[in-house]
Amino acid sequence: MRHLDIIEEIFALAAEADAALWLRGGWAMDFALGQVTREHVDIDLFAWAVDAERLTRVLTDHDYDRTPNDHPLLQLDFSRHGVEINIGLLARSADGQVVIPHGESAGAAWPEGMLDGPPGRLGGLVCPMVSVPAQIEIKEKMPIWVPARPRREKDTLDIERLRAYISNT
Repeated sequence: MRHLDIIEEIFALAAEADAALWLRGGWAMDFALGQVTREHVDIDLFAWAVDAERLTRVLTDHDYDRTPNDHPLLQLDFSRHGVEINIGLLARSADGQVVIPHGESAGAAWPEGMLDGPPGRLGGLVCPMVSVPAQIEIKEKMPIWVPARPRREKDTLDIERLRAYISNT
C-alpha cells in the first residue's frame, strides 16, 4: 500500500470516527505544492487529543498496528504495511489557541492560524493540512523546541520550497 493510499484511507476512517485530522511535515508540504518532492518514510498528522480514543479504535479496527511510544498523551503512533504514521495530539486553550495538550509543555501554543489554511491537493486527493506559514515556523523552530533534534538538510530544503511557494502565490 502506498503512502497516498494510506493517507486517503486514514482521512476516510477519521471521518467515520468523527475525528478531524491535518497533514503535517513532509506530506503537508507536498500537498501545499501539489507535487511529491521527495521520498517519504512516514506520514505525520495532527488530531485533537479528545478524539484520540475514537481515532485509535477505528484505526486498530482496520488493521493499523499501534506502536508504543514514550509520549502517548502527546502522540499516537501506528504502522501500516511498513509505513510509520505519527499523529501529534492537540488541544485548545480557553482563548481558542491551539496548544500542546499534556506534559511539561502543556498549554504551549502552536503557531497562530496553524489549522486555518486551505486544504492541500495532490492529484485528486484533497486533505486538510497545517497552513504553509505554520509549516515554515514549525520547521524553523523545531531545533529550538527540541534541541536534541537539530535541523536536517531536508528541513532546510523544505523551508526554501515553502518560502518560494509563498512568494509565488
